[in-house]
This record gives sequence, structure tokens and C-alpha cells, in this order.
Amino acid sequence: MSRSQAYRAPFAPGEENAVDAALCERLLSVALSKGGDYADLFFEYRAGGGFTFDEGILKAASRGVSMGVGVRVQRGDATGYAYTEDLTWDAMKRAAETAAQIATGSGGTEKIELRRRALPSRYELPLVSLDVPGLEKRALLERASAAALAFDPSIVKAEASFAEEVREVLVATSDGRMAHDVQPLLRFGVRALAERGGKRQEGSSGGGGRMTTAYFEGKSPEWHAEEAARQAVAMLDARDAPAGEMNVVLAPGDSGILLHEAVGHGLEADFNRKGTSNYSGQIGKDVASPLCTVVDDATLLQSRGTINVDDEGHEPERSTLIENGKLVGYMHDRLSAKHYGLTPTGNGRRESFAAAPMPRMTNTILLAGPHDPEEIVRSVKRGVFAKKFGGGQVDISNGDFVFSLTESYLIEDGKLTAPLKGVNLIGNGPEVLRRVTMLGHDVATSDGIWTCGKDGQSVPVGVGCPTIKIDLITVGGTRIG
Repeated sequence: MSRSQAYRAPFAPGEENAVDAALCERLLSVALSKGGDYADLFFEYRAGGGFTFDEGILKAASRGVSMGVGVRVQRGDATGYAYTEDLTWDAMKRAAETAAQIATGSGGTEKIELRRRALPSRYELPLVSLDVPGLEKRALLERASAAALAFDPSIVKAEASFAEEVREVLVATSDGRMAHDVQPLLRFGVRALAERGGKRQEGSSGGGGRMTTAYFEGKSPEWHAEEAARQAVAMLDARDAPAGEMNVVLAPGDSGILLHEAVGHGLEADFNRKGTSNYSGQIGKDVASPLCTVVDDATLLQSRGTINVDDEGHEPERSTLIENGKLVGYMHDRLSAKHYGLTPTGNGRRESFAAAPMPRMTNTILLAGPHDPEEIVRSVKRGVFAKKFGGGQVDISNGDFVFSLTESYLIEDGKLTAPLKGVNLIGNGPEVLRRVTMLGHDVATSDGIWTCGKDGQSVPVGVGCPTIKIDLITVGGTRIG
């Protein structure tokens, strides 16, 4: 692995101030000194930044680093948490003593013996993007901007952005686990604005994942630029969206964000442990169409939500959540797994060392079905084809959602006809899964653009799905009929 020393965590194995097992064992003993049941340490070093190219110039450039350790102590279902950015022994000891206050009494004398674990290698790390000269990244942005502006005379503005980071983590736990991981992340995006006859429409395209700038060998800056410009130009001719209940076909890939938001959060075990999810107490029951099998898969190579180890030191897995319409499992961190008497699924994630982990999705995917995608569209007499999603709102307690579409088309007599504007999809996540009547064999994952927020913490995620036909979902538009 070739990486610039500027982006290597000072506490990483082999570095001058490396955090070793002996130091972690001492610190964990302090954390358990008041009688806690369990403790863990989460060391993190993050270096990242980005560039924005707009109106022919580099409009913004940033670079930053952060570093610290979080100490967590659990006593029953209660959690004590403290963190520090000062990695001297005295500062870390104070953080451990603070977290330990969740328990009262004195700790045991059981010796903690840490065992470093070998991890899988699911990321592309020959040369992280932070080590690529800034001029090369600027050139990528310039190429994208030029390609978007050249796509059509109606394109009047193009903006390209490049964001990157390397996150280096070391986890040590009182039950003997110790793991170190280096997690790269890259995201490239293009926005294009089209104007014609007093109308203005925007298009966007982006991608990336846990990989290097070799990403652009598969999808060039020009590819994303032309896709953003194509969308913007197409939407100039968009009609007002119809309103009412109708059949909707979801495109493969990014449409998985509807599954993620409207269904996925309800399958995170903390909501179910607290009884606040629509799926609480539903294990073993039919919750979706028999066509539907949903997994959360952190093992996909180089995907945005992929991890070699979660933020509690557990190795993630491919967890089946819904199988042939039946709810078979939740996504667990350590605390929820203990509550249910299960093994953690490797979904304990956190935004940074300053936050405690909780159950979070990684790459959440609705698996392929038996139908031909073209056959699915042909089966619709009149409906909407949803190609790209924008923002949305979801009530996790019941699954009610509203999503806006940034690119969609009217389906008439089994064919895509006019582009539509102002389309919203309104419904209930669990009910939508029950109304899936056709499922394509063309499952695809999103190209690395999504970030998920929960309880004030943001983490990168992936989504995916095949072409999906949903019978009778409410379409919010501006035209009746």
C-alpha cells in the first residue's frame, strides 16, 4: 500500500505514536473500574476535503483533519460515553473515567487480553485519492464542466464537485477484539442547468465509492457531465405531473433510496427494541410481496456503504432482512443483539469518535426478481416511470413517506412518452412492498452518492434494487387525471 505519510494516523500500527494492545488494555481497565459490563475504545483519524468548479473557475477548495478517541461503557442497557481529541494518556484516562460513571461500585479484576484480527480487503487502496495531486483533480472537474456545456446549446451553467476522505480507525473492546482499518471514500458530482423559452431545469449525476481515482476509468467525468446535461435538457419539455393513484415503475439502482428510507430504517434493531418501528414484533410474519427479498450487505466490493469492520469491531455480513416477503431479521449493533440474544450483524456504525454507535444500514438492496424490465413497462396502461429521486421525508414509526422525483416519465400504453415535472410519490413503505407485483432481473446498486442521517449522525450508505412495478401508489402532481 502506497500512501503519503501526511495522511497516516499517528496512532496506526507501525507509526511513532502507535496505539498498541498494552495501552488499550490499560485504558479499558480504567473504563471498567466502576463495574461496567463492557467497554470499548474507538480511535479515529480522518483526513479529507474537496473541490468545486463553477463558471470556469475553481470556486472552492478545502482540506481538514480530525483525530480523537471515544470511550464507551455499558452497564445493562445504560451507556456512558466520553471522547477526547487529546491522545495523551492523561486525557484518555479522564475520558475513560467519565464514561465509567454510568456504573457505580468497583470493577472486577479479570484481565483483558486483546487479540488483533485480520480483516477482509473490500476497498481499492493502491493509492488513495488524497495522494493524487490537486491539479489532476482540477483537470477532472474542468473536463466535466466543458462536456456538460458542450452537450446542448440550452446548457447555460455547469458545476462539478469532487469530495474525498480517508478514515483510519482502531477499535479495541473489553471482550478481547482489536481491529484496524483504513477506509477511503470518493464522490464526484456534476450539476447542469438548462434554459429555453423562459423555462429552467436542472440535471445531476454523480458516483464514487470506497475506491481511488481509477473509478474514472469506468465512468469518466464526461459520462457524468453528459448524463446531467441530458436530464436537464429532457426536463425542459416536461409536462405537469398527473395526480392520483396509479401504477408506478421504479428504475433500477438509485430507486433503492425509497426502500432505504421507507423500509430500511424500520428494520434497524434499536427502533424495534424500543417498540417504535412499524416492524416491531413482526419477525416471522409476511410484511411484503412474496417477490421481495431484502438484504443489507456490507461485503460488496468498493461500494459506498461497504466496511471491513464495523465501529464496534465486528466483521459485517450479508444479512437477510426480508425473505420472500417474510420478515426474518433486523440489523443489530452489540446492544440490540444482546437484547435479542443474537450475534451482532456488524451494523454498529457512528459518524465519528465523538458519537456512540447505533444500528445503521450499509448497502441495503432489494434482490432481483423473475421479470424482464421491458415487460414490466409494457404491462402498464397508464402510470409513471420513476428514474431519479430527489429528497424525501419518512416517519420511521409507521413508514409513511413523501419523495420527490427529479426525473420521471409518463407511461402510456406500455411505452415511456412525455417527461414529467413536479412529481411526488406519497405512500407507506410496508404497504408499498406489499403492492409489488413485478420485479425485474436487472438488480443494480447506486453509484456511490448517498449519505444517511439518523439521530444527528451521518454515514455513507449504498442502495440498490431492480426495476419494480408497484400497483396503485399515490402520485402527487399538479394535474388531475
